[in-house]
Amino acid sequence: MFPVTQPWLCKALGCYDCCIRCLGAVPYPSLVATLLCYAGMALFCGCGHEALAQTEILVETYFARNVQDFSVMASFIKYFQYVIYGLASFFFLYGILLLAEGFYATSAVKQKFGEFRSTQCGRCLSLTFIIVTYILAFIWLAVFALSAIPVFFLFNMEQTCHNINILAETTPSINQHGWICMDARQYGLLPWNAMPGKACGMTLASICKTSEFYVTYDLYIAAFAGAGITLLALFVYLVATTYNYAVLRFLGRKGVR
Repeated sequence: MFPVTQPWLCKALGCYDCCIRCLGAVPYPSLVATLLCYAGMALFCGCGHEALAQTEILVETYFARNVQDFSVMASFIKYFQYVIYGLASFFFLYGILLLAEGFYATSAVKQKFGEFRSTQCGRCLSLTFIIVTYILAFIWLAVFALSAIPVFFLFNMEQTCHNINILAETTPSINQHGWICMDARQYGLLPWNAMPGKACGMTLASICKTSEFYVTYDLYIAAFAGAGITLLALFVYLVATTYNYAVLRFLGRKGVR
């Protein structure tokens, strides 16, 4: 960054000018993107981890009687929870690297405030971060889409329960709403030979009234929102790093090294 700690510089410019120039060297887009990335990953990883644990309890309690039918999904949930740990660690370190690159690029762009200059190595480093962030943004776009699947499943389940309650209030016949079901096997949560694999009628309506259902639903919505915030942070990173790289290239062509 801009070396404001040198005594001769502070005497020449004054404390106020030093602070203004130092604040001018802060990469605010990268800083905002880092905060968004950390907030989004905290939501996605924390709520996603707990939502998977609640899903295991929900499916095991109401949709699967045999442990063998549920073993594949239980293994997948444990595996994905470990993946969440890795994602949290990776994005924490990558956010620090991108923020450091933002500080370097901003200092190089504002080279008239200090001794930093654009170098070939610095431009290559910025280009590397652009490519990696671009790839991560596309991968995370797929994660964002996949995180909508459990939200869609639980939303359909809630709407189905709502329809059952309406039929129960308007029709005297018990069998009128008994054919309305929610089959977990259709969404790949259980194998097709799993029993019962589905819940129908008032049994399904009673499941929707449990605390496990609402907690799981809210957690998946929060995880979905966290994935969206992280995707937004990656796009902000892309805009900031691309702008910094373009300016560094321009400085390099103008002979500023």
